[in-house]
Amino acid sequence: MSQSQPEVQRDLDRLRGLAWRMDTAFKIPLIGVRVGWDSILGLIPGVGDVLALAPAGYILKEAHRLGVPGSVLARMGTNVGIDLAIGAIPLVGDLFDIGWKANTRNVELLHRHFQQTTPPGRDHNGEGELSSHHPTLRG
Repeated sequence: MSQSQPEVQRDLDRLRGLAWRMDTAFKIPLIGVRVGWDSILGLIPGVGDVLALAPAGYILKEAHRLGVPGSVLARMGTNVGIDLAIGAIPLVGDLFDIGWKANTRNVELLHRHFQQTTPPGRDHNGEGELSSHHPTLRG
């Protein structure tokens, strides 16, 4: 079954909303900088950065489901890895999180990919091209 262009757009809009909540949902008074739940969770030592991985992982999972090629998934994973590695450094990481906005970067990568290609196809199981259930990866 293949996903129609309106369904792809609906998925991308949903992911953009999640990225907005994670990266830019709140405006800091007086200085006007926008932060999201990723930055707020990052203030919790140790646990915060790990909690912020869940939405980032979900965006990656959805990109895979939509059939995004491995090169785009790799760039998305790199963005999340950078966010996690530098974000884990006390104080410096918190400041870095405000500017890096990995979720927004990743959703923009998805939008660019789908603007440059035809609507993504999915096999009969609805699995992405890297799935072990994908016909070309079956043994």
